[in-house]
Amino acid sequence: FMQQPTVLVLASGRGERFAASGGSVHKLQALLAGKTVLEHTLDAVRASGLPWHLEDAGHPGMGDSIAAAVRATRDAAGWLILPADLPLIQAATLLQVAAALQTHDVVVPVYQGSRGHPVGFGAACGPALLALQGNQGAAPVVRAHAAIELIVDDIGCVTDIDTLDDLARAQALVSRPR
Repeated sequence: FMQQPTVLVLASGRGERFAASGGSVHKLQALLAGKTVLEHTLDAVRASGLPWHLEDAGHPGMGDSIAAAVRATRDAAGWLILPADLPLIQAATLLQVAAALQTHDVVVPVYQGSRGHPVGFGAACGPALLALQGNQGAAPVVRAHAAIELIVDDIGCVTDIDTLDDLARAQALVSRPR
């Protein structure tokens, strides 16, 4: 049994675009089908059974958030970096990315041609992730390693909530009969 990577749920952002679009609460506290956006995301993470860490201290940028989360879990076998505003993410997608990390350093899920989240990083990427800062996310680390694209059937991996329109789109997807 291989050691499982840790899911890093990034909830440090200020959600400025959501407020600018007319949102009256922080986007992660916005309600979607009776639960907050953050609760939906965490439900999927819990359902995956993978270890996880919620990074919700205020950080200046995405890079700082990722570095802080990796620092807090530095003994992990790898990391799945999951922005907290992906309420429709499926537990199965987290597990697929985790499985692909057993044989690859960097794994990027792709839904219908669009790159999504979580991006998976093996332990070898730790030092590079710890060095991230500012608004740049982990893109330079993805470029520096031979990232593989993992085709997934999960619109949730590309459905992030940045505006009220995004929330309405997510609501329509949630209410769709399965």
